[in-house]
Amino acid sequence: MAFLADALSRVKPSATIAVTQKARELKAKGRDVIGLGAGEPDFDTPDNVKNAAIEAIRRGETKYPPVSGIAPLREAIASKFKRENNLDYKPEQTIVATGGKQILFNAFMATLNPGDEVVIPAPYWVSYPEMVLLCGGTPTFAQTTDANGFKLTGAALEKAITPRTKWLVLNSPSNPSGAAYTEAELREIANVLLKHPQVWVLTDDMYEHLTYGDFVFKTIAEVEPQLYSRTLTMNGVSKAYAMTGWRIGYAAGPVELIKAMDMIQGQQTSGACTIAQWASVEALNGPQDFIARNKAIFQARRDLVVSMLNQARGITCPSPEGAFYVYPSCAELIGKKAPSGKVIDSDETFCSELLEAEGVAVVFGSAFGLGPNFRISYATSESLLEEACTRIQRFTASLT
Repeated sequence: MAFLADALSRVKPSATIAVTQKARELKAKGRDVIGLGAGEPDFDTPDNVKNAAIEAIRRGETKYPPVSGIAPLREAIASKFKRENNLDYKPEQTIVATGGKQILFNAFMATLNPGDEVVIPAPYWVSYPEMVLLCGGTPTFAQTTDANGFKLTGAALEKAITPRTKWLVLNSPSNPSGAAYTEAELREIANVLLKHPQVWVLTDDMYEHLTYGDFVFKTIAEVEPQLYSRTLTMNGVSKAYAMTGWRIGYAAGPVELIKAMDMIQGQQTSGACTIAQWASVEALNGPQDFIARNKAIFQARRDLVVSMLNQARGITCPSPEGAFYVYPSCAELIGKKAPSGKVIDSDETFCSELLEAEGVAVVFGSAFGLGPNFRISYATSESLLEEACTRIQRFTASLT
């Protein structure tokens, strides 16, 4: 339509949301569909967090909050960064937003000018490049491989940086691959960034508490304090605390950047939901023991899915360090013919034929910038995961 903004022509709808919606529509029509597209824990929000929200309502905490967040939450965020990440932030260096997406959008809107580039390692969360485009910047991609665990190397970063580079987006553990960076791997990236003082780092640590085995989480400003003054450290309560619908993300960084983001948010949405903010205070300050219990459940699910997918004909599935995704390759199946008679010519076709034949909804890897792969979210019950993987095994065996 002629009156729509030109910017809309540069962006695509979210592939993960599209797959989830397609699964809902098929279920509504009576199809037996297992949806493995959504990045959302299936656990309920802890009772103490829900009770804190109820108490806030009863206290009358229902008025407009400050744009950057209520003082108790900003203090809780600063304490969290000190306690868990060895990072010293004052409350005025923090900001609360309506989910992590708004943090990202505000940061890009506050800093990007036409021609500014943002380096994004591939595979990437589908929203990163679209947000950069909407904010007038140019996304550039640093490729990773399954051989190096889908992690950005120093050499690949060096190759991607130009004089126009303004940000590096670093997501660990990663959506979609589950890859998480060790301290040594972050050190390698930091050494490159130290040579390019114009490049800032936006580190998306949303899955920080979902790492498995002996993996020790680190964030880049913790590993290299010299990057502290040009790092925006982002996190939120959605994944670890099973609070996706509460829509609270937060970040900490240099005061000047936080003030700029506050100004944008003040003209956009103002402060995030007051009741959700009080719930988040309890999430960050209250008992944390349930996180370990949930992690153990997620790890068992990961191990089940990895094992069963590696038994599927033509599928190779690495075991990731964190998050609740796996990112298997279907490269060996390209060129095969599906039961419908259609040739599997891409990961997108593989996923659409899998949905049609077996009712399993997954997201094709090309949407994340690296294929032929697909993403499975294992944030659902073991029984459903086992059934879904059995169907995938049956589907791949049926290809000719």
